[in-house]
Amino acid sequence: MQLSGRTRVAGAPVNYGIYQPTDPEVGPEDLLASLAADGYTGVDSGPIGYLGTGDLLDRRLAATGIGLAGGWVDLRFTDPDGFAADLAQLDAALDVFTAVTVDDPRFAPRPTLACPGDPARMARPGTPPDLTTALPATEWPGFAARVQQAVDRCRDRGLEPVFHYHLGTLVETEAEADRLLELTDVAICLDTGHLTLAGGDPVAAARRWAGRIGQVHLKGADLGVHRRVRDAGGGLTDVVAAGGFCPLGTGDVDLAAVLRELDQTGYTGWLVIEQDAPAQGRDLDRIRADQHANLRRLQEALR
Repeated sequence: MQLSGRTRVAGAPVNYGIYQPTDPEVGPEDLLASLAADGYTGVDSGPIGYLGTGDLLDRRLAATGIGLAGGWVDLRFTDPDGFAADLAQLDAALDVFTAVTVDDPRFAPRPTLACPGDPARMARPGTPPDLTTALPATEWPGFAARVQQAVDRCRDRGLEPVFHYHLGTLVETEAEADRLLELTDVAICLDTGHLTLAGGDPVAAARRWAGRIGQVHLKGADLGVHRRVRDAGGGLTDVVAAGGFCPLGTGDVDLAAVLRELDQTGYTGWLVIEQDAPAQGRDLDRIRADQHANLRRLQEALR
């Protein structure tokens, strides 16, 4: 598969339940060393500051031979004043991303733009969507204009961003991602797990979005777990805690088919393996074993 020659594989702090930059249960140097020992060549930043910033971040990455794949920045795109205030947060992330050494521009960090969590959609994530919480048609033009403004701000700093549709946010479904792509020129982050639990088909999406995919998050998804949690009244946090994002190559995502489609459409860039873990009550031994196995399953699928 030619895809293996055009991609690098990253892990992510979210796999260890790290959502805040301070007091993590797994320190940045330990996480980077574990990724390097397993054979990963990259890492998502996780919460900005967790891995360090400036020279400290660059030294940590260099010491382990790990590249920075990018990182999450959510902005209040529906709120003009909130969005204006959040631009300082975006600039701080871009300062972090532009400070790292990049040996190949194809693998420069990707600022991963997204919406913050929406309380109503966090409470009822995925399929079936609650259309009463959808962004009204009249608000899409302003929303998209602010996304485009953030995209242009990233490009002014020499970085190409992606937009990450995500469970529990106002851009969650395949149709909502399609609408954003129609109204902007941003590339999409193809997240196989979030798309599956939102009722989408990542194989078909990889085909339809060919040429617009700037980052890939490879993630397993268990529709049965999602359905049980939803039926019991649980929200996104409960889906994660129950194992809705299962080990790669298990569950309801056809990993091999996604990779074949990406190969045929010429995708080049990072493959970020993600398996969202709960912030509390996580089993670090199991997490480490899963991340080792996830990479092995991907390597086997790429042969």
